[in-house]
Amino acid sequence: MRRASLLPFVLSCVVGLAGGLYYAWQIDPVEYVDNAPDTLRADFKADYLAIIAAAFSSTEDLPRAQQRLDLFSDPDPARTLAALAQQRLAGGHSESEARALAQLASVLGEQPTPYVQTPVTSLPSDPTNTPDRRTPRPASRTPTSAAVPTRTPTPEAARVFELQSREIVCDPALLQPLVQAIILNTRGRNLPGIEVLVVWDSGQDHFFTGLKPELGLGYGDFTMTEGVTYAAQIAGSTELITDLSAEACVDTGGEVYLGSWLLVFQQRSTP
Repeated sequence: MRRASLLPFVLSCVVGLAGGLYYAWQIDPVEYVDNAPDTLRADFKADYLAIIAAAFSSTEDLPRAQQRLDLFSDPDPARTLAALAQQRLAGGHSESEARALAQLASVLGEQPTPYVQTPVTSLPSDPTNTPDRRTPRPASRTPTSAAVPTRTPTPEAARVFELQSREIVCDPALLQPLVQAIILNTRGRNLPGIEVLVVWDSGQDHFFTGLKPELGLGYGDFTMTEGVTYAAQIAGSTELITDLSAEACVDTGGEVYLGSWLLVFQQRSTP
């Protein structure tokens, strides 16, 4: 008797619940309008930031871009934009979109906003305070001169940069030999969105700083091939760094591995 008396109650609850869900989901669902950008889903936020960067790339209206970015309440939008540039490239988006993100990150990085630098274990954040490294075993090589293609300087490339240091990096944690670059502005802060050209006898390529924000916004790199000699140059600059090749280093156990080059540039102050 008890089970028979409970059956109508249970059925009515199930029918009421189903009816309520159908009404809420199909007939009169909740509609969110005029949401703040910082409440959007992560992928929608990324699209929104990409649109802001594209608009800035077209208009160069920095105050307007900052007003739009302020809607996200992000304490460090430069780092966020640089990280997003790398994510968009990895996700198959266009290089122009990633470059627009890096460009806006670069401009924001020069504004007087709080700056937090990510500590890097294998790369020095201060070119004047470089940690000691193992002495590499030099490899014999023949310097190779390479012609650098002429490009129209962008606003970032038109800045004047000087090579502050050039050193061999013997780090067995690096799985491939690299041409590593750290580019700083006049105040010594990492500068993202700067294009670096790399040329060799049979080809040329380029990379941008800021696409690996975990290593610093001013960091970028290029993978070298053993036996090939490279030259590197900041786009629009006249200073050519030549004779870059994968050097032989020796670890504490006597095993030989390929080392990398680290180039540190800083923007020169203009009168």
